[in-house]
Amino acid sequence: MIIDCHGHYTTAPEQHTLWRGAQVAAFKAGEPFPSYPVISDDEIVDTIEKNQLRLLQERGADMTIFSPRASAMEHHVGDEHVSLAWSRACNDLIARVVSLFPETFVGVCQLPQSPGVPVAHSIGELRRCVEELGFVGLNLSPDPSGGHWDSLPLTDASWFPIYEVMVELEVPAMIHVSSSCNVNFHATGAHYMNADTTAFMQLLQGDLFGKYPELRFVIPHGGGAVPYHWGRYRGLADMLDKPDLATHLMGNVYFDTCVYHQAGIDLLFKVIDIDNILFGSEMVGAVRGIDRTSGHYFDDTKRYVDALGLSPEDREKVYSKNARRVYPRLDQLLERQGR
Repeated sequence: MIIDCHGHYTTAPEQHTLWRGAQVAAFKAGEPFPSYPVISDDEIVDTIEKNQLRLLQERGADMTIFSPRASAMEHHVGDEHVSLAWSRACNDLIARVVSLFPETFVGVCQLPQSPGVPVAHSIGELRRCVEELGFVGLNLSPDPSGGHWDSLPLTDASWFPIYEVMVELEVPAMIHVSSSCNVNFHATGAHYMNADTTAFMQLLQGDLFGKYPELRFVIPHGGGAVPYHWGRYRGLADMLDKPDLATHLMGNVYFDTCVYHQAGIDLLFKVIDIDNILFGSEMVGAVRGIDRTSGHYFDDTKRYVDALGLSPEDREKVYSKNARRVYPRLDQLLERQGR
């Protein structure tokens, strides 16, 4: 079985996106939010079958851990009431996809984070998504400001309320920022990579997993700059009088394979332990074109992993076992499905 740990609903029906624009406009005008549009099952099926489902089948994967479009979370737009209404709409749409394709998609939620608002205010939506909608994880943004980084580090006590619920519910978080409103940082080319790398360094500087040993984070996009500069982070851990990274972080931190060239995947697997790598593609996502040097889509990451020639045991870890271990509720779901 092949589980893609990183998928977003980037092809959501147009009415959904148009409602977001109307919602933001209403907020700016001081008016009530418009009613959410009626979107039929057939419209949802059409967007999925022509895109994510087709590509999953063509590329040989079986299931995607699916969440709302990351770049559209836009925690920095409006206020916490805007963010909550938008998050609920996005999460409900994911739940509908899962209900229509229960053997292919499983949900991960967007949180209604908002700059300057305690993350504890997002707990209600997290509980709703896990306990009522059956989601198996969450996306957690370390920078709800959209590129200005005015939140405290992930190791600060202000984050502890959400961590306590994550541990209670047995759900991991993918560390994932949204769009950037800072012109210095291109959203997918800079802001995403900055966030991945920054989150890892914040965790390195603290002792979060000493307090929460069962907490689990997936750092996407291959861990940002971390694998490429592994020696730097090992050296910094030593300079900061921290334990070796293997014991300090890597029992709780995992990277995906959203790295869009063979040499990058080769490096990831050479540097990072196989138990800490989850297969992911982020398709249809940030990089959608065809690589002219290979003739294949950049985000067809299975090709790169297959080319590694992993042993059957390691292949199974990367493609399914690691995801089932990191996402216990996913494992339970698959067991109920007899998979």
